[in-house]
Amino acid sequence: MMFTFAFGVPADESKGSLGLGLPLLGGAPSEPVLWPAEPAAGEGGFSLWRGPGGIAGWARANPGNDLGSLTERLYAELLRQTRGLNLYRIWNCVPCINGVGRGGLENYRAFCRGRSLAFEAGLGGGFKSLLPASTAIGTKNEELTVAFLAGARPAHHFENPAQVPAYEYPPEHGPRPPSFARATVVERGGKLDAFVSGTSAVVGHATVAPHDTAAQLDCTLENLRLVSRACGLGDGLGAGAERHFRVYLRNPQDYPAVERAIRGRTLAPGDCVSYLGADICRSALNVEVEVTVRGAVRT
Repeated sequence: MMFTFAFGVPADESKGSLGLGLPLLGGAPSEPVLWPAEPAAGEGGFSLWRGPGGIAGWARANPGNDLGSLTERLYAELLRQTRGLNLYRIWNCVPCINGVGRGGLENYRAFCRGRSLAFEAGLGGGFKSLLPASTAIGTKNEELTVAFLAGARPAHHFENPAQVPAYEYPPEHGPRPPSFARATVVERGGKLDAFVSGTSAVVGHATVAPHDTAAQLDCTLENLRLVSRACGLGDGLGAGAERHFRVYLRNPQDYPAVERAIRGRTLAPGDCVSYLGADICRSALNVEVEVTVRGAVRT
């Protein structure tokens, strides 16, 4: 059995296939197996899967009118379930991510506040150095979904030199900054598994080319190149290894042009890529790309 994600095909969660409820615009309807695993007893609303690499799991719940509190509770439970392990990767589907919620706070900012508070409470004042790769994208569903990978092998977290670390963003981005690293790398059998966070057109901490998909894609691909270099994968993001790309697009009509650009500039033979419809964490951003690389050679 396995832990993986399904996009354009029915998900069988009893067998470890998690559906995110995001429309598939093109590409692969599922991704390669992320984690060979067997179901394990879960608590606190989490479904858990254990394997030789560690533990994977997910939870989903309806936040009602208090997304921040639900986020804080789910993340506190996530940290409890993974105590003694290293966090490798977290995915979040946030309902109406750019909408305004309780107290007039944008939903993404409420989510970030709850997540940060849970990390600080669970990991202590030095929690920023332990933050893993992550993605938070918007869904039309009413439920918040949180999924994760964690294991015993050491996790090494990396930043993009062209970007301010997300966890150090200034207050203009919300009462608590986003809590994630740009990438996390785990060494396995002399090879590298790299989890690259959702990456978009941000330089420093500012949005580049608001609402301009083509220009944002240029910046995003450059940011991926810089993160790849920081991770020890050279400029090519481990090309030749097993790779799965997820491309999130705010506007479905952008799919043909973005697909052509990524196929011509980024993909290598054997790569798997899924194009999904989703809102991005900033309302002026149209595209976000994440990558999972398995078995890469350090460059």
